[in-house]
Amino acid sequence: MNIAIVVSDFNQKITSRMLDVALEKAKIMKLHVKYTCHVPGVFDMPIVIDKLLQKKNIDAVITLGAIIKGQTKHDELIANSTAQSITELAIKYQKPVTLGISGPGMQQRHAYARIRPVTERAVEATVKISEQLKKIDKDGSTHDH
Repeated sequence: MNIAIVVSDFNQKITSRMLDVALEKAKIMKLHVKYTCHVPGVFDMPIVIDKLLQKKNIDAVITLGAIIKGQTKHDELIANSTAQSITELAIKYQKPVTLGISGPGMQQRHAYARIRPVTERAVEATVKISEQLKKIDKDGSTHDH
C-alpha cells in the first residue's frame, strides 16, 4: 500500500516526533511512504491532501498534527473545519484519510502523552479502512465468508 503523510509544522517539537512514530509504524506494517509533506499548520492540510489523493500511486493519506488550546476557542475552529474538510476529501476520492491530529482542548503535556497512541492508530486505520473498501468493492459485503 502506498501512502502519503501530511504533517503540520506548528507545534513542531510534537509533530516531528509524531512523524518519526508514523514512519516507524509504516515500516513495521510494510506500507510504502511515497510522500511526506509539511504544511505550516493543521488548517493548511486539506489543499495538500486533495492534491495527493488525485495521484494514482497514493492509496491513503495520514494526517499528523497537534492542536493545543490557547486563550480563545481558535483551537476548536481549526479542529472542526479541518476534520470536516478531511472527511469530505476521503469521501470524494474514496481513499482513506486518517486523523492523526490530537486536540483540540488539550494542553501541551497532553499532546506529548498522545504522540504514540494517536499516531499509531492513524497508521493502523489506513490499512483497516482500505481492507474494508476492498471487501465492499469485491462482493458488496463487509462480512468475512
